[in-house]
Amino acid sequence: MLNELKTVSYFQWADWLVFFAVLGATAAAAVYGNKRLKKNQKNHPQSVLDYLLMGRQLTLPLFVATLVATWYGGIFGVNEITFNYGIYNFVTQGVFWYIAYLIFAFFIAPKVARYKSMTLPDLTGQMFGPKAAKVAAVFTFFYITPVAYVLSLGMFLHMVFGIGVLPGMAVGTLFAGLYTAWGGFRSVVFSDLVQFFVMCGAVLLVVLFSVGTFGGWGFLKAHLPASHFTITGGNSWLNTLIWGFIALSTLIDPSFYQRCFAAKNPSVVKKGVLISTVIWFCFDLCTTTGSLYARALLPQAEPGQAYFFYAIQLLPVGLRGFFVAGVLSIILSTLNSFLFIASNTLSFDLLRTRFKNVVFSNRIAIFAVGLLSIGMAYMFHGSFKEIWLVLGSYFSACLLVPILMGYLSPGRISDGLFVASSLASAAAMTAWRFLPKHEMLQALDPFYIGVATGLILLILLRRRKNENFARITYR
Repeated sequence: MLNELKTVSYFQWADWLVFFAVLGATAAAAVYGNKRLKKNQKNHPQSVLDYLLMGRQLTLPLFVATLVATWYGGIFGVNEITFNYGIYNFVTQGVFWYIAYLIFAFFIAPKVARYKSMTLPDLTGQMFGPKAAKVAAVFTFFYITPVAYVLSLGMFLHMVFGIGVLPGMAVGTLFAGLYTAWGGFRSVVFSDLVQFFVMCGAVLLVVLFSVGTFGGWGFLKAHLPASHFTITGGNSWLNTLIWGFIALSTLIDPSFYQRCFAAKNPSVVKKGVLISTVIWFCFDLCTTTGSLYARALLPQAEPGQAYFFYAIQLLPVGLRGFFVAGVLSIILSTLNSFLFIASNTLSFDLLRTRFKNVVFSNRIAIFAVGLLSIGMAYMFHGSFKEIWLVLGSYFSACLLVPILMGYLSPGRISDGLFVASSLASAAAMTAWRFLPKHEMLQALDPFYIGVATGLILLILLRRRKNENFARITYR
């Protein structure tokens, strides 16, 4: 059996050389993004569109790289779920999401293309009205605030350099915030391109060396609990299905929408999401398989850290440093995107009328979001599953149904009804979470209560087909 380590300070020079080379390449990509931004701003000084969406010039290769890279920042959370519940992780964090990706590619992307929006709340405002835009911005802001990814980065720096998790969160968030604010969306995209190749290579190496060293499926079956190979992993079906509904948040996910708004044309969006889905499938297979080996060989390890410690003992010199750089790439590529989108929501959607220079206020907002994320990470006591369930549940329950109904039946949901439905869903979820309940109802998650409340209001109070529809404006 392998042993859990406390640090990786024993790394040899080749490991650190590879690690810092990848870090340098990421920084160089961000610098390149900043140069491209300055070049474009010579013709369009301080262009909000150029800073926030790369002037809507995102090509297919860049679309795929930045979309895939953005999706895995909670790598320690995924490892934690696999360690505790086995292939349940692949079902809840993989299969459910692939279905949502395909729905988005074939049904949602063409509808989004009709709007020339800047953000998800901006699109919501065009569909329903200004009050709906503000409500959507508030829910989007808290959903996209990178709590889990700031925590992941703090844990990473603690495991690699031995510094405390809190100082690690502060230092890591400052680094990500600086290069994100420097070049805007271009710095995010070009740094994601480097991180995409490193993170994919890193998780593949772990699987190849694991199978070569310990054997394949037979080894895992012999060293893991039987429940690790069941769909629910010992959880109830109701709790398992919650992840399916949360996965549908992809249909209104701010990261997806940002890439869609930045793409050169609708064809890039559809092809990009389909290609990304294939890559996500392969990536999830690698992370789930690697985490299963970690559970088999380090059964007493901390669940969220076992995969990391397992891999650095498994891989040879040089590749060990590449893997550590890959884990950092996984975290940073999501953290920078979420920092940027949350700051966009704050500066563009919520406070735009209060600041004349949206670009400058966005850069300040990036660091404010970072501080808030660090505070929220402590509020959730470092539980990845709790962070994702709570924030994901509120966002999905309150916004998913009204926005989808807006796509399916344009004009039948008024600005006021959207607001009423979203707030009623949030209130119902909160009440159900804290009020005493009969023990037979304990298993019913607040998410279902929120969705049901909002849906009932929307069905009862939506406009009739023969009523005049609210005029939808396009930019």
